[in-house]
Amino acid sequence: MSEGEMADSIKHVGIVGAGQMGSGIAHVSALAGYGVTLYDIAEDRTSAGRDKIAATLDRQLASQKITEADRDAAMARIATTTDTAALGTADLVIEAATEDETVKRKIYREICPHLAPGAILATNTSSISITRLASATDRPERFMGIHFMNPVPVMKLVELVRGIATEDATFESARHYVTALDKTISVSEDFPAFIVNRILLPMINEAIYVLYEGVGSVESIDTAMKLGANHPMGPLQLADFIGLDTCLSIMQVLHDGLADSKYRPCPLLVKYVEAGWLGRKAGRGFYDYRGETPVPTR
Repeated sequence: MSEGEMADSIKHVGIVGAGQMGSGIAHVSALAGYGVTLYDIAEDRTSAGRDKIAATLDRQLASQKITEADRDAAMARIATTTDTAALGTADLVIEAATEDETVKRKIYREICPHLAPGAILATNTSSISITRLASATDRPERFMGIHFMNPVPVMKLVELVRGIATEDATFESARHYVTALDKTISVSEDFPAFIVNRILLPMINEAIYVLYEGVGSVESIDTAMKLGANHPMGPLQLADFIGLDTCLSIMQVLHDGLADSKYRPCPLLVKYVEAGWLGRKAGRGFYDYRGETPVPTR
């Protein structure tokens, strides 16, 4: 098989995890014409993922970004399953589970025996070593990072990250797939948190330190960065959107992987996570989302 044929060989995409990221990847893949198998451990999760995709497609239809035929065809391309064996028909499987290395390794042990011998396995990790994750699979040469940004249907960037064993053909297939989704590619070396989060998360962590030290309130910090740096969203609002548990996890990866005190997670971030105030998804974070409008919690 030539390199061009290898790059064109992805027709069916399997996605592990039907949450925010997994359903978003399923959405853009189906809309681009790929067959999709969306897997999660329970039917209520796959149903919720499918409902989320349908709702986003309906919003795109209402804003005339897609046609009714596009929406119907995309939904028809998506199958959901709670059986790992169903991933065996996929040419590319993307793991989009929580940002926890132990969880990801467990998933690879469960799904690898069911994958087609030539299938590529990718991870949507936002910070964990691709080389280390690849070593937990049966196909390190056909393993790499394909890191989508949240929300997937809106954000244009995808980071492609090779592990030390990733073959050229694997990388070219991934590049072809991401290009077909009409996304822009940024290629990163396999260093902790790659490019986007290596820069973004320390900024968010610093904003939390500014709050922790009493330099400014939640509102003043977010207003300062929105109007003073022209950011579309303040750093604390963004942290709530990402999920404070995810923010903490990425900061811990940076701190452990680079052994530099500048990446030390702010104690206030740790405290919020310990309280279960994880941001939007939990109803509370740096803002309280339980009323009609978000209210700062500090």
